[in-house]
Amino acid sequence: MHWPSLIAAFGGGLLGAAIGAVPAFILTGLLAIVGVAAAASGGTELIGVAFGPVLGPHISFGGGVAAAAYAGSKGFIKTGRDVGSPLMAVGRPAVLIVGGLFGCIGWLVNEGLTVIGARSWTDTIALTVVCTGIAARLIFGKTSLFGTISTPHGRRFRPDDSATWLPWQQDFAHVIPISIGVGLVSAYLAGNSGLRAGGDVLGFGISTTILTFLIMGQKVPVTHHMALPAALAIAHGGGLLLGAACGLAGGLLGEVASRLFLMHGDTHIDPPAVGIAAMATLLQLAAFAGWLPH
Repeated sequence: MHWPSLIAAFGGGLLGAAIGAVPAFILTGLLAIVGVAAAASGGTELIGVAFGPVLGPHISFGGGVAAAAYAGSKGFIKTGRDVGSPLMAVGRPAVLIVGGLFGCIGWLVNEGLTVIGARSWTDTIALTVVCTGIAARLIFGKTSLFGTISTPHGRRFRPDDSATWLPWQQDFAHVIPISIGVGLVSAYLAGNSGLRAGGDVLGFGISTTILTFLIMGQKVPVTHHMALPAALAIAHGGGLLLGAACGLAGGLLGEVASRLFLMHGDTHIDPPAVGIAAMATLLQLAAFAGWLPH
């Protein structure tokens, strides 16, 4: 048990609640990009900070998600799914404390997964985000894990006006081309940028930073679950085409997860985190089966 990291995680989760889960996640992406730039000069420490016990997605984003779920359950905000708004304006210290506590929980879960060797078969940070999101739903949500269909004629896997994630990015005809395109870009950056370290998170950092426009009200795509699997494919020895295929698979899995966990729920269970964790596992299984170099 590294107590300074656990204590820092409380601060990171509280910060994520105060500024909002998505703004906190954008800071992660920005720091990742700065870390990649630093890595070009031989220093990789900032990349570790981006995914560490303060701004790591399992800490600040996860804390912000849980705080929004709590605030929604108390009627402080319109919906517990609002992970884009800063919760400092709510004026309720308990909301921030919930964020801090879930920051600690996120750190403990990720460390526990690491201890049991889960890093050898999945992305433990993404899996932790999924686990803490599920915990927040079960503790604070009023719908089930898979949500509650609110209209008599609603369908679980078909978005409508009452149930949606990203209306401009929900048709598979839209998801497929953006997933392939982002997969190609991220795979190229990972394999051909010439970076000695950090190429595998460069596409992820760019995709995350693009979310700045999302919280400004612009209908930009959410693509980090396409970018990271594509880069992981390169890390496993694949090429551009495999990167594009993994970007496509990550995008499709995220969209399916949105229909399964998010659209009909009253709290946020992160579809991209589901896609990243699933693709990381599938790539490890493919490598274990000998279909990939490593």
